[in-house]
This record gives sequence, C-alpha cells and structure tokens, in this order.
Amino acid sequence: QVQLAESGGGLVQAGGSLRVSCAASGRTFSSYHMGWFRQAPGKEREFVAAITRSGLSEYYADSVKGRFTISRDNAKNTVFLQMNSLKPEETAVYYCAASRSGSYYREVSYDYWGQGTQVTVSS
Repeated sequence: QVQLAESGGGLVQAGGSLRVSCAASGRTFSSYHMGWFRQAPGKEREFVAAITRSGLSEYYADSVKGRFTISRDNAKNTVFLQMNSLKPEETAVYYCAASRSGSYYREVSYDYWGQGTQVTVSS
C-alpha cells in the first residue's frame, strides 16, 4: 500500500509560479506511475500531468502544456509539479495519485490518492 501526502499549495498571483510536492510512503514508489489531478469548485476532477515509473516519459493535459512540469525523485519517494504562468481558473485542489497501470489520463486507473493541496490563483 502507498500513502501519499501533498504539500506546497498556497496563494499566488496570476502569472506566478508554484511548486507542489507529493511524498509517498513505502518502498515501492518506483513501481508506480504518478499523476497529478485537480478539482476546481463545482467541477469534476481532471487530469493535469503524469510521469512514468522511471521518469523518462511525461504526459500533460493540453491546457497546461508548456507551463507545468512534472518530475519525480525515486530516491526520495517524491513527485513534483512545477506550475508556471498560473491562471485564476486554475484555482483548485491538486491531488497526486499512484497507478500501476499505464492509462495515465484516466482517474480510475489510479490506485492511491493523496488528500490534496489547495492552490489559489488570485487575479
């Protein structure tokens, strides 16, 4: 079993940057693909980014390509999401998740979820 804990959320102005982190428990972190999702108020949770077990491949939602970067440090059991040029509409709770399957974009493919971290982008 994997336990995930996000951190690094907060308040940032539009156009600013923020890096959120997700620390995983257990010794099998490198066995999981990792993803970031977000859920804005009144909206469904949506895919943001994913990274493969090895970290060699990354996947992004079209809306964040070129602005967000996902990365991982398997030695530290941590995955990161660097967010640049943030927009007010990206205010949401950001969740990290772990998946053994390769269906990175699908929420149902993820086995474990963190509690989320709030990111608020002011205009």
